[in-house]
Amino acid sequence: MASHKASSAKSTELTDEEILELQEKMGGDDWSGSAPRTAKNFLPSARRMLGLLAPHKITMAVVVGLVIVSVLFSVWAPRVLGRAMDVIFSGAIGSRMPAGVTQDQVIEGLRAQGENTFADMLSGMHLVPGQGIDFSLLGRLILIILGLYVASSAAMWLQGFLLNRIVMDAIFELRASVERKVNALPLSYFDRGQRGDILSRTTNDVDNVQQAMQQALSQALHSILLIIGITIMMFSVSWQLALVALLGIPLTGIVLAVIGTRSQAQFKTQWRATGQLNGHIEETFSGHEVITLFGRQEASVQEFEERNGELYGASRSAQFLSGLMMPIMQFISYLSYVAIAVLGGLKVASGSLTLGQATAFIQYSRQFNQPLSELGGMMQMVQSGVASAERVFEFLDAEEQVPETEQSASPHRARGLVEFEDVSFSYTDEPLIQDLDLRVEPGQTAAIVGPTGAGKTTLVNLIMRFYELDKGRILLDGHNIAEMPRHQLRSQVGMVLQDAVLFEGTIMDNIRYGRLDATDEEVIEAAKACYVDRFVHSLPDGYDTQIDQDGGSLSAGERQLVTIARAFLSQPALLILDEATSSVDTRTEVLVQKAMAALRSERTSFVIAHRLSTIRDADVILVMENGQIMEQGDHNSLLAREGAYYRLHQAQFAH
Repeated sequence: MASHKASSAKSTELTDEEILELQEKMGGDDWSGSAPRTAKNFLPSARRMLGLLAPHKITMAVVVGLVIVSVLFSVWAPRVLGRAMDVIFSGAIGSRMPAGVTQDQVIEGLRAQGENTFADMLSGMHLVPGQGIDFSLLGRLILIILGLYVASSAAMWLQGFLLNRIVMDAIFELRASVERKVNALPLSYFDRGQRGDILSRTTNDVDNVQQAMQQALSQALHSILLIIGITIMMFSVSWQLALVALLGIPLTGIVLAVIGTRSQAQFKTQWRATGQLNGHIEETFSGHEVITLFGRQEASVQEFEERNGELYGASRSAQFLSGLMMPIMQFISYLSYVAIAVLGGLKVASGSLTLGQATAFIQYSRQFNQPLSELGGMMQMVQSGVASAERVFEFLDAEEQVPETEQSASPHRARGLVEFEDVSFSYTDEPLIQDLDLRVEPGQTAAIVGPTGAGKTTLVNLIMRFYELDKGRILLDGHNIAEMPRHQLRSQVGMVLQDAVLFEGTIMDNIRYGRLDATDEEVIEAAKACYVDRFVHSLPDGYDTQIDQDGGSLSAGERQLVTIARAFLSQPALLILDEATSSVDTRTEVLVQKAMAALRSERTSFVIAHRLSTIRDADVILVMENGQIMEQGDHNSLLAREGAYYRLHQAQFAH
């Protein structure tokens, strides 16, 4: 809420150069809704995404070892199967030959009869004429094959289990980093960024990274190692056939380079469009009443259709391009398979290759094409995941607020003396607050009035260090707040905003939010002091009544009283009231005013006011224009001067 108000306090518009500078500080994205100015690189983002697994190097080494074991067993099995095929085929041929002769004699006899092709084929085999199939050897080979496949599957399951644990831990840390980043970013980031896009980066994109790493990483590692293992085994069987099988790799590389690059750009656009669409939907829901009031439903629907159409177009292009890879790669694998089958048959016929070896090689070629196809299919998921990772990393790389240096501790509870000394601040190169000096004594109520853009909300945001000063300093009880830890400084401040912000939970939970260690009795005491107790008893479950995030079951005035009770419970030394009665009815306003009077008692208070009737009793009234305090004094003395305050008063109360 403070960010929204801070935005409204700016009196100058950003130039194109300033917008470009802000984009660079915020990670390069164009938060105005158009396409990014510069394309992001795939490989650096992919390496950084894999870097999330760096803290788990030992477990990753175990995973890689298990994958290697699984691949070794799986690629050795076809070789053993080929040996089994040779046992069957040699036994079947040998049983038809006369016993008592040698294999060489049989071959010579075939050549003498002109059966050179059959003789060549037998020359590449190991058989014993007159001896049939060796079922004992065949049984042992089959058991070995089954053992290899079982061991390979077990190793693959175990590595999948470990890798899933690693990825879950990495995503857990990534989410924690995102949460820490949210709390470390300056208020200006959220002022200038679209809330829906930020939410999409921190939720949808993180989920997409998790999905890509869980489903693609294990499969990619296994596929790459399987390709290497199969390649080695193919060359051990026949280097000529291996070269034919490897001809598909350059063609596959061309497909990945041409189509993959284009689909990656479309996936980047798809996720950016998703964030923009989410932002529009969030704004539509939160501003539904305003849209209805001004009859802008049609324009809102039209904008939704435009953004939805952009998302549809990007998604369709991304899916179409990535979907082309699998069919093209399958076609390449079919061509390779036909060439291997023909050439392998010729080599078996010539005796340079046994039938079992040819069978093993064909199985290798099928296994070889399978991981290639899987890699092609995974590119869609990987590209989408890397595109999301880029957006998350851009968020994590955004410039943070000024880091805390070695700081002095703030007093346990400040007296409330606030001093501005030669303070200057600007959102852009155009100055907003210049050379401001101000002193508010402990216990005083300082009301801040002035036209929109005068710097009223900016003034109190500076007190809470939501922004850092360009020049000067702000003192709390003589302590420079720039040298105080932010959390200690803000623990001294209570705030009641124009729009009451409640959280999902009970009424008691929402009041206790001001001080989590407060007892139920202290919560009820604060509720009574701020007139919450009056309406709570009319609710079904009293203080245990559940309310949603927007406090929909409570009226605007009741929600505001709850936030005042929350601030009362925190017992702050400083109090900031940002037009806290503007959204309540007249009868409820009386209760809110009484509650705020109780809250301001013995506290230094800053009241941002638009209605001058609410600040008549302020100790000092500050009239701001263009970031400067034009006048200050109490209500009567300022009226007597007939200056800026007098003109504001006349404008509000003139008949």
